[in-house]
Amino acid sequence: MDCEKYSFETRLLHNRHKIDAATGAVSVPIQHASTFHQFDIDQFGKYDYARSLNPTREALEDVIAELEGGVKGFAFSSGMAAISTAFLLLSTGDHIVITEDVYGGTFRMVTQVLSRLGIEHTFVDMTDLDQVKQAIRQNTRAFYVETPSNPLLKVTDIRAISQMAKEIGALTFVDNTFLTPTLQKPLELGADVVLHSATKFLSGHSDVVAGLAVVKDEDLANRLYFLQNSFGAILGVQDAWLVLRGLKTLHVRLKQSQESTLKIARFLESHHLVEKVYYPALEHHPQRELQAAQASGAGAVLSFELANEDAVRTFVSEVEIPVFAVSLGAVESILSYPAKMSHAAMPPAEREKRGIKNSLLRLSVGLEDPDDLIKDFSQAFEKLQQKNLVLQQGD
Repeated sequence: MDCEKYSFETRLLHNRHKIDAATGAVSVPIQHASTFHQFDIDQFGKYDYARSLNPTREALEDVIAELEGGVKGFAFSSGMAAISTAFLLLSTGDHIVITEDVYGGTFRMVTQVLSRLGIEHTFVDMTDLDQVKQAIRQNTRAFYVETPSNPLLKVTDIRAISQMAKEIGALTFVDNTFLTPTLQKPLELGADVVLHSATKFLSGHSDVVAGLAVVKDEDLANRLYFLQNSFGAILGVQDAWLVLRGLKTLHVRLKQSQESTLKIARFLESHHLVEKVYYPALEHHPQRELQAAQASGAGAVLSFELANEDAVRTFVSEVEIPVFAVSLGAVESILSYPAKMSHAAMPPAEREKRGIKNSLLRLSVGLEDPDDLIKDFSQAFEKLQQKNLVLQQGD
């Protein structure tokens, strides 16, 4: 079957792992073997030890490589394991230019681990290409892009950054967790390595922790495979199977969630208790045109600011539908508080400098009826308004 002639939606279901060649099963077999018998003392088979390669994990790695348009995929035990292993492509004395409002775990890895290994970094607002150019040093070997960024939904020009990187022989890493290959293909835009927390939209059901990486160059694939095998932070077979199952519904889940997100974003934008809404599809977003040029949608995550931290506490205590939790990209809507969750690893002064305020909430929109979410948010805002009135009367 020539899968390449079909659409992305169809290839989520009909790819080289559509059926098991041995049995005809329409689900990838879960191969629990940790080791494999070798029939020749001088020439081993394709599989020898499961850290190096396992048929179930390989199926997921093949599928994500195909969906991202790369030559090789890699499955890791978490998104941070994927990111950390990719960073091991660098060496002592190298320098990274990185998105300033990056995920807190990535910030922690760069500032507290890579720095200890002698790998330098500079955080910049990557929406400003002049700032990016000024941050380049003689030893710059990588640019790390998160677009849209977490949690302020800033949009970076992947083509422009990739071109800068090529001019100095550096690599471009892009965290594509928020949009997935359904909406954005960083490798086609010039990036070298695309990274995912597959815990999020790719698996989509809050039941697995996983990370993925895809590269478009055979030499780079060999280097990253060496690191994956050496470092050993591989994805287990049960989790690989869960991600494969989640991928089958990725398109319809993200389509529904994205439609709901725009509706909710417009509701929040019009509410007098909301100070600001961050979502790349909104008319006021400064990179709206860029987002439309390099992706086919704005995704299903938004952030919004209330008046202060007290307002956040009241709102969170009154909403009923969203799960208040770490993570995003699930079938259920997840409301998060970046200052104490995703970006808790970032010192308060660094958060403030980046505009990640204590009054900021992040919402990952799930598959609920958006009108129910709006109704729920409205009643929470009413409670907040009542509390404000009581406090004003007390003054």
